[in-house]
Amino acid sequence: MSIHPRSQPLHRESGGVVPPPRVSGRGPDEPVGQPPPTTSSEGFPTTADGAAAQRPVSGPPTGRRADRHADRRSHRRRRWWLTALIAAVLLIVPGVSFARAMTYPGQAPLSVRAVEWVRDNGGGGLVNTVETWWYTRHPPPRSGKPVDVLTQPGAAPTRAADQVLPRVRLLGLPVLAGEGAWRIPARTPTGKPALYTTWFRPDAGHTSVAIGVALIPQQADRLHLVGGTREPAPGLSWPQGFKVPTADRPQLVAAFNAGFKMKDANGGWYGEGKTAAPLVNGAASLVIARDGRATVGAWGGDLRLTPDVVAVRQNLALVIENGRPVPGLNGNAHGRWGSSRNQLQYTWRSGLGTDTHGDLIYVAGRGLTLTTLADGMSKAGIQTGMELDIHTTMVTFNLFNPQNRAADQTGTKLLASMSQPSHRYLGPDQRDFFYVTVR
Repeated sequence: MSIHPRSQPLHRESGGVVPPPRVSGRGPDEPVGQPPPTTSSEGFPTTADGAAAQRPVSGPPTGRRADRHADRRSHRRRRWWLTALIAAVLLIVPGVSFARAMTYPGQAPLSVRAVEWVRDNGGGGLVNTVETWWYTRHPPPRSGKPVDVLTQPGAAPTRAADQVLPRVRLLGLPVLAGEGAWRIPARTPTGKPALYTTWFRPDAGHTSVAIGVALIPQQADRLHLVGGTREPAPGLSWPQGFKVPTADRPQLVAAFNAGFKMKDANGGWYGEGKTAAPLVNGAASLVIARDGRATVGAWGGDLRLTPDVVAVRQNLALVIENGRPVPGLNGNAHGRWGSSRNQLQYTWRSGLGTDTHGDLIYVAGRGLTLTTLADGMSKAGIQTGMELDIHTTMVTFNLFNPQNRAADQTGTKLLASMSQPSHRYLGPDQRDFFYVTVR
């Protein structure tokens, strides 16, 4: 005897209604002459050829099951929005910071702004590692004539002036035209020399390297220190407006770079009655007196903050004492001269010091290690000296002729390969710098 399917209880499968398996026989509605439907091993109907019939579609969940399903969807939505919010914050905050760095007031190439942003946001170690890897593996050619010679050699000094100019100690190589010979590219309105320049090769192992030298006679000139929009500290204001003042441009002789960023300089900064960074005992210091004369030495002892001092710029430790490079430059123990191994980089470097007559001498060149810079400074006649800034976009020395007495002159680079424009520092700059005027 067969049991009618409608008299049996229905079974639920995944929320849908599934007919129970047939016991035997044919239902009243099944046509005569067709075999009775069979079922699969899972209890679902099959067709005559044994294929599984279409499984009934489950309906939407109801009751408590529907509530659980809605809760899961709501939780997924909240988790998605939270993830999106965190991602947006992680992208927007550094994005805003980067945009500010790219548009911050003051002259600076975009490449410099980007690298400094990385440094200021925890990437200093990475930048130092990359710079050291690159510059130590790209030394200058060992042979060949130098490319960097003076762009504006000027006239030869008189015999009387020869007696006060230091004699440049050249390498034991055939002397090239103009090498080691002092010239006068700028004069005061009365015709007196306002600046002397020369060039020479400091490195016997890389004869393609040359350095430019500028001697600033302090009897004729005054030195000034100006703060930038970011260095020595962002947010400070300076009466010069972060540039060479327009009123001083008719007397302008030169404008040149200062030192490292203050957080890397191992020293302090003082000017216009403000201590932008605390002065450090023992640090290499350029000290400017009220009359515009400058002295270079280690801070403390004879060099201290007196009422006659108007500006102090410190940078690392001295590299020249008693006319000779100090010991330990190649090892750079305790980071006295910057980050580890930066002293081995072949890159643009600059330095400043005083000679036996108390005149200032600026030295700069590319393809220099710290040791070759110090050797060059010593050969140029510096008795006490300090390293200033390094790398291509930082080293700048522009010459001006005060005989023109023009406020709109643009200047001339000390070396043609210096990358920054000859009008740098005539507009607001991000970095601090020095400029020279005639007395």
